Amino acid sequence: MSRMPRPRVKRPALVAAAALLVLAGLTVAQTKALKPRVLQSTSPELRLKGFEDYRAMREASPFKDLKWQFVGPTNVSGRVTDVAVVAPKGKSYTIYVASASGGVWKTENEGTTWTPIFENMATASIGDIALAPSDQDILWVGTGENNIYRSSQAGVGLYKSVDGGKTWAHMGLADTNTISRIVVHPTDPDIVYVAAGGHEWTKNAERGVFKTTDGGKSWTKSLYVNDETGAYDLVMDPRASDTLYAAMWQRTRKKWNDPRNDASSAGSGVYKTTDGGATWTPVNSGLPEARWRGRIGLDLCRARPDTLYALVDNYEVSRPPTAEELADPYGIPSSGFIKGATVYRSDDAGAHWTQVSGLTPQQKTYLERHSGTYGWVFGQIRVDPNDPETSYIMGVPLSVSADGGRTYARVAGPGSDHHALWIDPANSSYLLKGFDQGVAVSYDKGKSWRYFQKELNVCQFFDVNFDMAAPFKVYGSMQDHGSFRGRIDLSRGRDRIPAVEFENAPGGEGSNHAVDPGNPDIVYSAGFYGTLSRTEYDKAGPYPGRPFSKTIQPVLYGNEPPLRGQWLAPFILSPHNPNILYHGLQYVFRSLDRGDTWERISPDLTTNDPATRGDIRYQTLFALSESPLKHGLVYAGTDDGRLWVTKDGGKAWAEITAGLAPGKWMSRVVASAYDLGTVYLTQNGKRDDDFTPYVWKSTDFGKTWASLAKGVPAGPVNVIREDPVNKDILYLGTDLGVFVTTDGAKTWTVLGGGLPTVYAHDLIVHPRDNIIVVATHGRGMWALDADKVNNKSARPRFRFED
Repeated sequence: MSRMPRPRVKRPALVAAAALLVLAGLTVAQTKALKPRVLQSTSPELRLKGFEDYRAMREASPFKDLKWQFVGPTNVSGRVTDVAVVAPKGKSYTIYVASASGGVWKTENEGTTWTPIFENMATASIGDIALAPSDQDILWVGTGENNIYRSSQAGVGLYKSVDGGKTWAHMGLADTNTISRIVVHPTDPDIVYVAAGGHEWTKNAERGVFKTTDGGKSWTKSLYVNDETGAYDLVMDPRASDTLYAAMWQRTRKKWNDPRNDASSAGSGVYKTTDGGATWTPVNSGLPEARWRGRIGLDLCRARPDTLYALVDNYEVSRPPTAEELADPYGIPSSGFIKGATVYRSDDAGAHWTQVSGLTPQQKTYLERHSGTYGWVFGQIRVDPNDPETSYIMGVPLSVSADGGRTYARVAGPGSDHHALWIDPANSSYLLKGFDQGVAVSYDKGKSWRYFQKELNVCQFFDVNFDMAAPFKVYGSMQDHGSFRGRIDLSRGRDRIPAVEFENAPGGEGSNHAVDPGNPDIVYSAGFYGTLSRTEYDKAGPYPGRPFSKTIQPVLYGNEPPLRGQWLAPFILSPHNPNILYHGLQYVFRSLDRGDTWERISPDLTTNDPATRGDIRYQTLFALSESPLKHGLVYAGTDDGRLWVTKDGGKAWAEITAGLAPGKWMSRVVASAYDLGTVYLTQNGKRDDDFTPYVWKSTDFGKTWASLAKGVPAGPVNVIREDPVNKDILYLGTDLGVFVTTDGAKTWTVLGGGLPTVYAHDLIVHPRDNIIVVATHGRGMWALDADKVNNKSARPRFRFED
């Protein structure tokens, strides 16, 4: 195995793209023709090739007959981004649902049963779906969630099915990464318009409105503003199919900031074409100035198409935040609270717009709060197809106005953070909505709802950990839901683990967990951005029926800089003593008494650069590991690309970043349980739109590094784990699935069969029961029998068992 030469610098050095491509498996000869640069924005061709290589590897895997088993939760769903319904209702009961990271699902019986129909594709992230009105067996899927959460995943363009989702063909636009809307011509299914948002984290040219006239064989860029402005909504006049309106939004998410407007935000606005996209004209008269226009949602009334509504995320400042609000770690905008959700109306086909919402004090307050502080994830408005005075806007609540947009009120129902709504054009009382917790249907205009909470298993886990109870429980936190735990029941056999309902657990929706190995009733959990607590289930709390819980956050002196914690701030229990905790913020903290008191044992280990500091916590620790072989040998990795080691419990730290990919997120570091000097590391380039797999090993405490990525077809890589029985077995969780090596990373293969192509965010190997559990971001948790991998049914060693 070859080593990359170590640059003679103490700080991270720039690494040429050619060197990184060697690490990804390309030959030296292939890389010599490339211009040296820091690798970003992986080409769509390389991503699609990586998926094809993955699919071939899965078919050839010696473990393909070893099946992953879905273990739950069976009672929690996940974020739905779009819905499509076969019309007319009554003649058909077919519904399609697009999820943020769990693919596309279909029901043919109005939701009694659901089937995943897009679960083995190059991506599970869906932005929009659309049926061809003239042939509803034709279904288009636009990949790449357009809501651009920090946890959103990139797409690879468009897919098309001509048989109701039985088979699929890739139809191009692979470098768009996010697709917001697909509009199919009412009578000619070969004419399709696509609104593409473009890359989430970097600028690129493949964004705007695209058009095909040959069913997706070729595409023309119909509307383009610049490499930072994408198309986010698109609506067609039902009277004249050559007339369309497009909403454009200028945005780029930064690692330290949400996609908020700034002084350069001039590209957002509404455009109109009357010649099928050959030419476009801005139609913004009456809307806010361009610098205040955030994401815009559009719709028109089918019964009166000259009446349009626009939901504008309005960045005009309403009031500055207070000092107390700025101290809130959840991401209060430092620039101030904005007007936010603002509805404009046009009754002359877009020639003029008038603000109709928020004109009374009560309505102004209601709408300013409608999108929370994150209006960019909504931008959806629907007009009743039969009544131009009735419109629905999506935000934290779903709200309706029956008076032309002057007054909005919450539509009671399940869930929050709404992203999709379909209104039956033949019956305005039929509503189908998608939101962060799933999908629901109403037959009485929102008075009551049928919620498919248990039918769509598309929940999004960030992490997984375990306890030593019998049967053991797994813990994890879910986007939009909070923290949960569920039992792994082996009583029926290791290949017959049942899927179960999960129950609430300590922590929030972005929380790591750790459980005392000697007492499963003691659970540690992190909250938002590094807040930490200890819950003791065997001890009564002050509230009836609730266990004792204590906040155990480190405390600073008043003159010290505020703590910075990542969304999933790392903390670990020492493998030598479960009363010892390590907690990673911008510093490493250590507690010797279960978190009751803390000492800081490191300086700021991040770049600590004021130029890359914003409303999102960044320049923080994300990975921690203490050697199971030696107390005080600790590794710490940051989200801004630095890695450190201390051999003496924090008295001295050495940076060991040289030779690694510069600036890339340290997604996991693992000190080996087999060799004192060996450490494994993964890096994740997602936030540079970089999908290279970065997997590393050092045998000298990080002084030099060797890549283990050859044979891994694509990244990003989220986690690496050692096998507890065989030192040559390693497991990887990537954005395609789970990989395994049984020969010390000389070769890799796909682990197991039956696991959808899904984002494997975290995995564990239970040290007593020898069961692997993977936490996916889009399809819940799955388990696999590790006995069939490491070929040992004997009980593995575990330090805390006695």
